[in-house]
Amino acid sequence: MLLSFFMMPLHSVQRDYATSLREDIQAFKLADELGFEEGWIGEHYSASIEQISSPLMFLAHMAPQTKRIKLGTGVMTLPLYHPVMAAAHIALLDHLAPGRLILGIGTGGLGSDFEVYGMENADRTAMMLDSIDMIKRIWAADPPYDIPGKFWDVKLSKMYWPDLGVGILPKTLTKPHPALAVSVSSPNSNSIRVAARNDFMPISANFVASWVVKTHWETYCDELAKLGKVPDGSKWRVARSIHVADTDEAAERYVKKPGGAYDWYYDYMYKVYERMGAGALLAPFRDTDPATITHELVRDNFVIYGSPETVTRKILELRDEVGPFGTLMMTSHEWEDESVMRRSMELLARRVMPAVNEALGEAPAMAV
Repeated sequence: MLLSFFMMPLHSVQRDYATSLREDIQAFKLADELGFEEGWIGEHYSASIEQISSPLMFLAHMAPQTKRIKLGTGVMTLPLYHPVMAAAHIALLDHLAPGRLILGIGTGGLGSDFEVYGMENADRTAMMLDSIDMIKRIWAADPPYDIPGKFWDVKLSKMYWPDLGVGILPKTLTKPHPALAVSVSSPNSNSIRVAARNDFMPISANFVASWVVKTHWETYCDELAKLGKVPDGSKWRVARSIHVADTDEAAERYVKKPGGAYDWYYDYMYKVYERMGAGALLAPFRDTDPATITHELVRDNFVIYGSPETVTRKILELRDEVGPFGTLMMTSHEWEDESVMRRSMELLARRVMPAVNEALGEAPAMAV
């Protein structure tokens, strides 16, 4: 099992933007130093608590400050971009971080972003698929272009002067293009069927219960069976909130600290889902009565916490429960106490994951 790092990122409302950005940069650099395989960053425009408006720009900033960690967009909201702009920007980053870019794409998940862009009623899934198809066609050939789409058209012929380099759009360094991934969250998500049909790597979100994550693997396997393909768990990434301390007691105190990094996060997520009328989606178990859901119940069931030995056991139990995911994505949380959060990442990378992989041995992450 590989270990990756995922940032929405999410910071409390009171945090200064410049301060939170510095924290994100330091956390990303630490993940690289500790040998995390990948680092992912989200994209949001209209939320002060997670305001990375360009994951491509953030990752371009991180590329020269890191050595080996792969750089993932988690995700790039393609409906908000013209395909030509997206294709050119992605190709640039692929050259700036040679061999390290993973392109996570999606439809977006923030209602205020959709409102400010005037896309509240848009078919964003269709737009995403239309866009990535056009982007791949741009990368595959030089002009002349006449690429009709459902939402955009790409035409270039009159001003194509190849002897002067005019009309040439940049191509990715990675051939035919960087690996593609897509995030999924809801039970039996249709997005994971889209992933199966298009050979996208699926990423299961951290703010859903393990029983929901299990439906992702079941749905993925079902769709691939229809296509006559064998599911490969090594392509599947599962994100979780994880906190490791030297003892179970220390980990529990930190995770359950009122207003602390984890308590605040799940209180926030609970309020968001409640305001959307979707609180039932945070049910820790299939049979949880929605009327009994509290942010504390969500927090205590969604966070994997404890000593290295306890967290090792819980990760193995999670994999047994949900399916053979190949990459565990540790979700970042606010560095309310920098030393504690750094220690958690160190213990996860240096003690937990070696123990997990020793227990797993050489078993392939394939469907049974």
